[in-house]
Amino acid sequence: MTTDALWPVYATPGDLETIESIPLADRGIPESTYALLSRAARLWPDRRAVTVLPDASRWTEPSFRTFGELLADVHRAANALHDVGVRRHDAVTLISPNCDELITATLAAQLAGIAAPINGALSRDHIAELVRRAGSRILITAAPELDAATWETAQHLIDTGVVDTVLLLRPTGDAADVTPTPVADGTTVAYLGDLAEKYDGTAFLGQPPAAQDIAALFHTGGTTGKPKPAAHTHANEVTDAWMIAANSLLDEDSVLFAALPLFHVNALVVTLLAPLLRGQQAVWAGPLGYRDPAFYANYWKIVQQYGIVAMSAVPTVYAVLTQCPVDADITSLRFALVGASALPAVVRKDFESHTGIPLVEGYGLTEATCASARCFPDHPRPGSVGQRLPYQHVKTVRIDDDGHWHDLPLGEVGNLAISGPTVFPGYVTARSDDTYLLDGLGKLNDGWLDTGDLARIDAEGFVYLTGRAKDLIIRGGHNIDPAMIEEALLAHPDVSGAAAVGRPDVRAGEVPVAYVVVVPGATVTDDELLAWAARNVDERAAAPKSVAIIDALPITAVGKPYKLGLRADAARSAIEDALAEAGGVVGVDATVDDGAVVIAVTVDAEADTEAITATLDRFALTWNIQERR
Repeated sequence: MTTDALWPVYATPGDLETIESIPLADRGIPESTYALLSRAARLWPDRRAVTVLPDASRWTEPSFRTFGELLADVHRAANALHDVGVRRHDAVTLISPNCDELITATLAAQLAGIAAPINGALSRDHIAELVRRAGSRILITAAPELDAATWETAQHLIDTGVVDTVLLLRPTGDAADVTPTPVADGTTVAYLGDLAEKYDGTAFLGQPPAAQDIAALFHTGGTTGKPKPAAHTHANEVTDAWMIAANSLLDEDSVLFAALPLFHVNALVVTLLAPLLRGQQAVWAGPLGYRDPAFYANYWKIVQQYGIVAMSAVPTVYAVLTQCPVDADITSLRFALVGASALPAVVRKDFESHTGIPLVEGYGLTEATCASARCFPDHPRPGSVGQRLPYQHVKTVRIDDDGHWHDLPLGEVGNLAISGPTVFPGYVTARSDDTYLLDGLGKLNDGWLDTGDLARIDAEGFVYLTGRAKDLIIRGGHNIDPAMIEEALLAHPDVSGAAAVGRPDVRAGEVPVAYVVVVPGATVTDDELLAWAARNVDERAAAPKSVAIIDALPITAVGKPYKLGLRADAARSAIEDALAEAGGVVGVDATVDDGAVVIAVTVDAEADTEAITATLDRFALTWNIQERR
């Protein structure tokens, strides 16, 4: 297959039809993440593949590897995993902040078996349940010197008998044999780097994965509050990575910046697999990524030092970078990709005027592997999150209370649905001896995925989000399952009903808040319930910022919970607080229109509408200002 078939011209929205005139099967896309890496090592053995910073303060002291070296390291690590019993249908749990060895470990886990990355900030009991659901007995995790808190979580998994083999990752740049190996009774504990050195780096000793084999299990939020690992096949991941890499705006010499954690699909697909396909170098931030205060002090220098061409982050990162003086030559930086949560208009305006760099929006979700739509900087579509990616298809549907789907015409708002080669095969619901039992759990319908988002679609396949049909709360790009909060509150003896929703927030996009109904005669207060939730919610980021006691939770005409009204109330409250010091504001109201919350601010003749507009623009909301009559 020729290079032209693999890399078509893809620079404008009009290229989509030409690209799809060739069947995807004829594109010559590698069948697995291992085949993808092997191809890169064959084509560019001596080209630098990954550059990893120890942390943001030591940004001039990176570790780096070529494509050939990366493949050899993955072979050694995968052979070590194979030797300790990992086979094609066995999951390997990975819990660690980003480091050089985690890149190797993630690819090796997908070669020897299945990678099951987990967010270490979850509660230990939640993590243990995810490990049990995956059926994983082998844990790859941060050594104490890399992250003490993660090692404590690993000890909890050891103590509860969930895992029996623990392989440790060192901080980036640390030499072997510096720190004694921790000891855990009844459990094998070793440093992965030391163990892997004993194995062959020229080939994998086991059976390589095929396209439809499961490559990874990514945990995702849902509506049940229970762990829901979403399965990705190798074909899912490689195909989505190709759709992202098949971008004529970036060439093989482009250097990408990576700082999102590798338990997030964006980090894996956008900043690891896609650059490997194209032969591009990725520069990886240290273990704290965008949460490192030193990152913001040094980022523009990092751009200059490494010639960064593109980066990927959530809106909150760009809001902070807007406040950082540009103290270096950043002319190499051509695009800044943004997604995961709504982009406030003021963040776009301020970042682009501050840096001269366009923000390019995209859209995706874990159940569709990662990315499903992207924008074009030279062909703007205001209000859109992008055009569907090649070979993915989108439509809007109306879903009846009985679950039946009805297709809607172009331009009409409905549930956004996606089909194509990146749609996942289902959630892990159980495990048999040699495979996982997968179920769409109501999200899949004849090959179509219900995203849970409300949208309209134009004739060119551009998607315009209007709201969320699902209940997910997105805080700084991090998905929070409201059921986690609701279950914690319902465990209080005085609470008879609970509903958690997202409240708009300037910095985080949304923060969780909760509304509760209490039993007759209860004397518990809002503050007491807030403290209860802080102690009992499994994830720190999910602890609600406020709890309000109300008379009754709203429901639909057929008795289902109706959270849109609560979202509207939370939005009204947020805007009232933001405009508290603004003169001339008479009142703030919130309504729901086509699933979207619309804010109406009533002002008097003396109001400073320019200042009020500037405040409202900081929120990703639809709003209007009307003068009192």
